[in-house]
Amino acid sequence: MSLTERLRQSADDIWSAILRHPFVVGLYRGDLPLEKFKNYVLQDYNYLVGFSRALALAAARAPDVRSMRAMAELAYGELTGELASYEALLGELGLSLEDAARARPSPTNVGYMSYLSSTCALGTFAQCLSALLPCFWTYMEIAEAHRGLLAENPVSVYRRWASVYLSEEYRSLVKKLRDLLDALSPPFDEAWEPFKTASLYELAFWNAAYSGETWPA
Repeated sequence: MSLTERLRQSADDIWSAILRHPFVVGLYRGDLPLEKFKNYVLQDYNYLVGFSRALALAAARAPDVRSMRAMAELAYGELTGELASYEALLGELGLSLEDAARARPSPTNVGYMSYLSSTCALGTFAQCLSALLPCFWTYMEIAEAHRGLLAENPVSVYRRWASVYLSEEYRSLVKKLRDLLDALSPPFDEAWEPFKTASLYELAFWNAAYSGETWPA
């Protein structure tokens, strides 16, 4: 069993909770209230900005040119491809970049972005990868687990958003990250703590989106 397989197996209880989360299931089934999705998109746009910074920090921690290039390409892809797609999605939902800029990141969002940034700035490269991997990987697993629901989803914007995570391009991206971490082969304990924490933050992010989490004042 590879390192990333062991990490995934060890986090199965967390990932199972993600897969059956009411926000996730409602989104793929098509009965999630649109307002909840709009709030999620505003929060996720801000998260992706922080995530891109974490990827850039990870590139600086890379031990070799190949790894540095991989992380820099991912950061560039997030900034040009993923964020551009979200800008189009905002427009489709009747929102604007100004709305995204005004949206205050939720407590969970701030915590997750801060955790990734600190790990990628101060941790080993293996720890950077371990913390970044759950974001990419859980979205692919969610899409694969709920492929059947998506096929019957009556909400076109939900179908288009989710179909990205079923693409071969996205699968290749996840495999690249897994291969990088497996090739490093750090001690399990070094990789497990950031992988587990990031997985818990993924679950917490869905909780925050579903509950409409805000600051106390």
